Amino acid sequence: MKQRIHKFLFKGDSSLSPFCVLVLFSLLFVACESKKDKIGAVYNGPLEIVNDLVVKYSEQGNMKVYVKTPKSLTYQNESRVFPDSVNISFFDSLGTVVTTLRSDSGRYDRNADVYIVKGNVRVIKSETREILTTSELSWSPGTRKVFTDKALSVKNTVTSEITNAIGMDAEQDFSRIKFRKATGIYKFTGP
Repeated sequence: MKQRIHKFLFKGDSSLSPFCVLVLFSLLFVACESKKDKIGAVYNGPLEIVNDLVVKYSEQGNMKVYVKTPKSLTYQNESRVFPDSVNISFFDSLGTVVTTLRSDSGRYDRNADVYIVKGNVRVIKSETREILTTSELSWSPGTRKVFTDKALSVKNTVTSEITNAIGMDAEQDFSRIKFRKATGIYKFTGP
């Protein structure tokens, strides 16, 4: 038996048979290929994780927007994801908070320079006591505009009116709101 194995592996002059050389090179090649694949793997996760993030926007030294979220994940394309609640305060020229916004999550699209908040979005205008609710809202720091193409509802707690619409455009402090398609105005009773 030992002689058969020896003949299979070695030629008569004790050098390796061509079959053994081929098997050894194949194993070496396969080992190198799998190692190469592991080294070249691309990481797609966040490059930066920030806890308790606060972002402040000001114009001519006056606070205009204050953003706070428990966690921010920054990715390769410089976009950010806010997986937890997002709270935003909008200020008037005197530095008073005129509007607050709260959502379940959000993200910042670096390419479009737009913040997008999603999930139970609730905007409260302090002065007029209006409450806007929608599923998604976008804010552009460059144009200072807030907009959505989703269904929304605005409840005025002073006049007891509810306005339903699909889509809207507004100033960043919600001082002027233009509905894209109003679907109804209703009077409500009770708180």
